[in-house]
Amino acid sequence: MSDEHSRDPHYKMAKREGYRARSAYKLLDIQKRFNIFKRSFYILDLGSAPGSWLQVAKKFASENLEKYKDKYYHRDHFKILGVDTKRLVPIEDIKIIKMDFTLPEFHKELDSFFKGEKLDLIVSDASIKKSGNKFSDQAMQFNLCYIILEFRKYLRKKGNFIIKVFQGADFDKFYADMKKNFSFVKSFKPKSSKKQSNEIYLIGLNKLI
Repeated sequence: MSDEHSRDPHYKMAKREGYRARSAYKLLDIQKRFNIFKRSFYILDLGSAPGSWLQVAKKFASENLEKYKDKYYHRDHFKILGVDTKRLVPIEDIKIIKMDFTLPEFHKELDSFFKGEKLDLIVSDASIKKSGNKFSDQAMQFNLCYIILEFRKYLRKKGNFIIKVFQGADFDKFYADMKKNFSFVKSFKPKSSKKQSNEIYLIGLNKLI
């Protein structure tokens, strides 16, 4: 581990608070700003390794069971599914699949786990393996983003969608395509993102029909 990494305040905080990675605070920053976990019980995390976003999802889904016992949309249980090509250490009460989610067979796993019911929230911190060529990396990341955007069909009406993108030539087009599917779309760079990183998150709230 580099000295810079060990001195990172978010890394230290993650160690202290039991999160697997500093990336947990990106999702917590998004939640603080946009309240994405409101009434979220069925959640899909695409590109889950090392599992910090699953930990955050479980925290809020668990709280929601007590928080939203009212006449509006609620459930008496939660279901969270994580998928990654890397093997993850298990997390209690969460289903984790080691698989490439871009393959058709993953959709069968997804349908089987959620029993064909619509999801409340889809989050993705997935990223391509960077080559170092900024332009080709951006193009490959947006190709991945369009594959991830296809998963919106599993969201219920008014469901929420969070995705990581790289700032670049294809950003405006992808942003416009997000706007066609959600009533509110906003780009957001969490405080916990590294300043030198070109990553940014798109927040899609209230999925349209």
